[in-house]
Amino acid sequence: MTDIKPLQAIRVRGARVHNLRAVNIDIPRDRLTVITGLSGSGKSSLAFDTIYAEGQRRYVESLSAYARQFLELVGKPDVDSIEGLSPAISIEQKTTSKNPRSTVGTITEIYDYMRLLWARVGVPYSPVTGLPIEAQTVSQMVDRIMELPEGTRFMLLAPVIRERKGEYRKELAELQRKGFTRVMVNGDLHEIAAAPQLNRKLRHTIEVVIDRIIVKPGIETRLADSLETALSLADGIAYALPVPKEDVGKKPERITFSARFACPVSGFTIEEIEPRLFSFNAPTGACPVCAGIGIERHFDTRLIVPDESRSLLKGAIAPWRDAKAPWYQQTLEAVAAHFREKMTTPWSRLKEETRHALLYGTDDNVTFTYKDDRRDYNLVKPFDGVIKNLTRRLNESESVWVREEIARYQSDAPCQACRGARLRPEALSVKINKATIADAAEMTIHRALDWFSSVEPTLTPQKAEIARRILREITSRLHFLMDVGLDYLTLSRMSGTLSGGKVNVSAWPARSAPG
Repeated sequence: MTDIKPLQAIRVRGARVHNLRAVNIDIPRDRLTVITGLSGSGKSSLAFDTIYAEGQRRYVESLSAYARQFLELVGKPDVDSIEGLSPAISIEQKTTSKNPRSTVGTITEIYDYMRLLWARVGVPYSPVTGLPIEAQTVSQMVDRIMELPEGTRFMLLAPVIRERKGEYRKELAELQRKGFTRVMVNGDLHEIAAAPQLNRKLRHTIEVVIDRIIVKPGIETRLADSLETALSLADGIAYALPVPKEDVGKKPERITFSARFACPVSGFTIEEIEPRLFSFNAPTGACPVCAGIGIERHFDTRLIVPDESRSLLKGAIAPWRDAKAPWYQQTLEAVAAHFREKMTTPWSRLKEETRHALLYGTDDNVTFTYKDDRRDYNLVKPFDGVIKNLTRRLNESESVWVREEIARYQSDAPCQACRGARLRPEALSVKINKATIADAAEMTIHRALDWFSSVEPTLTPQKAEIARRILREITSRLHFLMDVGLDYLTLSRMSGTLSGGKVNVSAWPARSAPG
C-alpha cells in the first residue's frame, strides 16, 4: 500500500514470528482492518504476537518502575521494525484447549445431541450373533444361573442406586422397612442398620441383597421369585454375584441380567441405554482400558533407538546415552558379553535376540559386574530390559522433570480395547442405520451432514417422531460448520489440534444455537 503515508499507517518490516517469513506490510490507521488467510498462515501471529505484543511492550515500558511491577512483561517480537503504533489493547482471544477429552463434537455440542439420539432411538446388537438384542425373560435368567456348577454360592443383588450423588438415608430406611437386611454400598457388604454415612457430593452405588442362594436342583421356583423382586426394585436389572468359598484374592465376576437388553446366546447384557452410556467423559460410558482418552501411551522403540548406526558404546540407547552414573554402561556391557556381542557393533548389526533382550529383558540369568569407588561386586539375575526400567522410573519418580524426560520416549497409539473409539463395548453395540456413535463421530462434517439427513427414513414412525427434533439440532450445527468452510474436520478430532481461529468458529454454533 505505497500510497499511504507513514504516519497514516502501521508499518511492519521483517516480521518473523512463528509462521511469518519476513513479512512487510502497511496497515492503515483509524480503519477496521480484517486479516484473513488459510489456517496456520500466521494471522494470529501477525495481529497478536507481533503488532499487539509490540504496542503493549512499548506501553508498559512508558510506565514508571513502580507501575511496571504489577504488569506482565511482554517480550520483544521477532521483527525488524514497527512504526506508527499507538498503545494497544487486545480483546480476549479464545485459546485452544489442550484437554484430550475435548473434541470438535463436544465444543459444538453436536456430540451431546448425538448421545441423546443413540440413547432414544438406537438399537443394541449382540457382538457375537450380530442380531438385535431383545428383552431377557425371567425363565432365561433362571436357566443361565442353573448352568453354574452345582454348589456355587451367590448373592442376588438389585442395584437401586447406580453411580449417583447423594446421602440416600431415606432410601435405606425404606428398604429396611420393606424387610431387606443387607446392602452392598460401593462394593462393601453392610447391614442396612449399620450402613455408612455417605458423602452427598460423591457418586455412590447401592445394591440390595435380595437372596443368598446355593445352586442345586429344585431351587428354580425360589430363584424366579427372587429375580422378580430384584427386577421390580431396580428397573429391570439384577446381578448374580458369586461368593468364593475362600479368599482367593480375586474379585468374582458378577453376572448381569436385564429384562430389556440381553443376548440369549452369548449372555452379553446392556443394563440401560441412557445418554451417559455414550459419554467418554463419564465412567459409565468410557472405555475401561484407556478411560475414554482413546489412545494409550507406550514406549516407542524408534524413539529409544533413534539411530541404528550407533553402537552401544556410542549411545545407541538414547535414554541411557547421557547418564552420569556408570551403572547404565556397565549393565549394557554385561548384557552384550552375555550374548557374545561387542560394544562397538552398530545396533543394526546386533543379533535380533540381543536387541530384543536389551529392550524387553531376558528370561535367563545374566552376570553383572559393577564397579564403584569403594568396591566391585557381582549380581546374577535376569535383565529387566530398558523399557521395563523406563516404565518403573516413570511410575516411581516424584520429579516432574524426570517424568517429562522419560515421556519423550513414548508415543501415542490407538487403545487396543476400543480401537480409539473411547467407549465401552456396551455403547459400541448400539447402532442407528448400521452405524455406532463412534462411526458417526469419525465422519467428516460434509459426510456426517449427508448421513444424519438420511437417518429419519430408516426409523420406525414412533422413533422418527422422537428423533426429528434432535436431528434438526444436529444438522443445523453441521450446516453452520459447512458454511464457514470446516467441512473437512471430523467430529472426533481433538480440539487441541485446531488453530485458535477454528476453535472460535467451531464453538460458535453452541453459543448461537436456536432455542
